[in-house]
Amino acid sequence: MRGLLLLSAGLSAACLAERGPFTNRMAQSGTSYLARAARQPVNWQPWGRDAFALASRLDRPILLYVGNDACHWCVETDRAIYTDPEIGALINALFVPVRVDRDERPDVAQRYQVAVERLAGLHGWPLTVFLTADGSPFFGGTYFPADDPITGRGLKQLLPEIAKRYRDQRPFIAQQAAVVRQFMLTSEGESRGVLRASLVTDGIARVKRELDAAVQAGMTGNSVVHVEAVSLLLTEYARSRDTAALAVARGALALMLDTANVAAGDDAPRLVRAALVAALAQGWIVTADPRYRESGREFVNALAPVLATREVFADQQAFILENTMLAAATLDVPAVEKSARAALDLLLQRAYAKGWGVRHLVTDAQPLSGTMPPGLLQDQVQVASACLAAHQLTGDKRYLDVAVDLAAILESRYADSMGGYYDVVESPGSAQPSSPTVLGDRTKHVLDDVLPGANPAAARFLARLSTVTEDRTYRRRAHAALEAFAGSIPDAGLRAATFLAAARETLGAP
Repeated sequence: MRGLLLLSAGLSAACLAERGPFTNRMAQSGTSYLARAARQPVNWQPWGRDAFALASRLDRPILLYVGNDACHWCVETDRAIYTDPEIGALINALFVPVRVDRDERPDVAQRYQVAVERLAGLHGWPLTVFLTADGSPFFGGTYFPADDPITGRGLKQLLPEIAKRYRDQRPFIAQQAAVVRQFMLTSEGESRGVLRASLVTDGIARVKRELDAAVQAGMTGNSVVHVEAVSLLLTEYARSRDTAALAVARGALALMLDTANVAAGDDAPRLVRAALVAALAQGWIVTADPRYRESGREFVNALAPVLATREVFADQQAFILENTMLAAATLDVPAVEKSARAALDLLLQRAYAKGWGVRHLVTDAQPLSGTMPPGLLQDQVQVASACLAAHQLTGDKRYLDVAVDLAAILESRYADSMGGYYDVVESPGSAQPSSPTVLGDRTKHVLDDVLPGANPAAARFLARLSTVTEDRTYRRRAHAALEAFAGSIPDAGLRAATFLAAARETLGAP
C-alpha cells in the first residue's frame, strides 16, 4: 500500500514538474529561522499570494506550518520530521507547503492559532494547519509525530488521508473552512460591551484563581501571559491592599525564581526575562522584599549584553527595552538604563520614520524605506509605549514627539470605525469583498500571548499619553478601544491581564 502511495506521489510530482518549478524557496527568506529550512526535503513556499495561487492552480490543499526558534517542539519537528525524505515526498506530492516564522508574522500566527483552538481545542506551538486554496483552515493541530500507525495521528498516516478528504469531500470541507474562517475574523473583534468597574473586578478575580491554580500545578515561569498576570495582581494589591492578590502574585514570583529556567519555555526567553524583570521591580516597590531587588538586578544585568541586537523584530525589541529601562531605573542600575535608552535610539533610527510609522523586521540588509508598508499594530504600540516611558524617565521631548506621532498613526492607519485597532494596515484592494484569499483579511487581537494583547496595550499607552499630555482625547480613544472587546473578557481568564490593567488605568484616572 505504501509503495502504491509513493508511486502516486511520484506521478503527481512529475505532473507538477511539467507545469513549472516547485522548489524549496526558504533560502531567500528574511529570517534565519526560515532560511535554515532551505536544506529540508520539503518544498516550502513563503507566505504570500504566490503560494495561494499555486495551490489554486494545482487544486491542492495548503499545509501551513508556523514555528520559531525558541519553541522546543518546533525544533524537534524540524529535527525529526521535516528532514524525513518520505514525509517530504508526501508533502511535495499532495500539498503546497507554506512555512511561517511566528515572530516575523505574528498576525498570521495568531489568526491560525485561533483556528486550531476552534478545530482541535489546542493552544500551543508549533501550528500545523491544513487550508483550502483560499487560506481557510479545515483541519489542524500543534505537534504531530512522524509515524503513529496505531492511532493514525502520525503525519505518514494523516497526509494521504487529508489529501483524499480534500479531493473527495470538497463541498463539506469548503463549508467547514468558511465557518472557521469567519470565526477567525470575529472571535476577538466583534464582542462589544460596556466597560464597567465590575467587569474589571470580576476579571481580576478570575485571573487570581487561574494564576493560583497554575502555581499549585507548577506551571508558571515560562510565559509572558503569566508574568502579565503577576503584574496585574501586584498593581491590584497596591491599589486596594488585596492581600489575596498579593499572596498569589508572590507565589508565582517565587516559583518563577526557583525555576528560573525561563529559557525552557515556548516563548522567546528574552521576552519572558524582560517581563519578569519588570515584575520583580514592581514587586520590590510594592513589598520592599530584598529578594526581588537582588534578583531583578541580576536579570537586568543579564539582559544588558543583548540590548543592541542588529537583527530584531521591532515589537519584541521595544517590549524588551521598555521593561529593562524601567526596571533598571527602579532598581538603581543606571548603566543598564542608559544602555537600554541607547538601544531605543538605535531602534528608532533603523525602524521609525515620522508620519510613516515603524517597520517590523529590522535588518542591516534592508534599509528603512518609505515605500514599504509600515509594520504591525504591535510594532507601533510597543515602540510608542517605550518612547513614552523614556520621556517620563528623562523628560526628553523627542521621545514624546515620537509617541504622539505614533498615536496619530494608530488612528489614521489601524483604527476600525467600529472600535479597536486592526493588526495590519489595509493593503491596496484588501477592502474588496471579492478578495480571494485570507491575505485580504484583517483581524483585531486583544488577548495576551507571546506579547501583551495589541489592542489593550494600545489602550494602556493612550491612557498614559493622556495623563502626560493632559489631552483627554487620548483617554476617550482608549475607552472606546477597550469597549470594542469588553464582551469577550468574562471568559478570557489569564490572557485578559493586559486588558484588565488597561481598563483599570482608563477607568481609574481622574
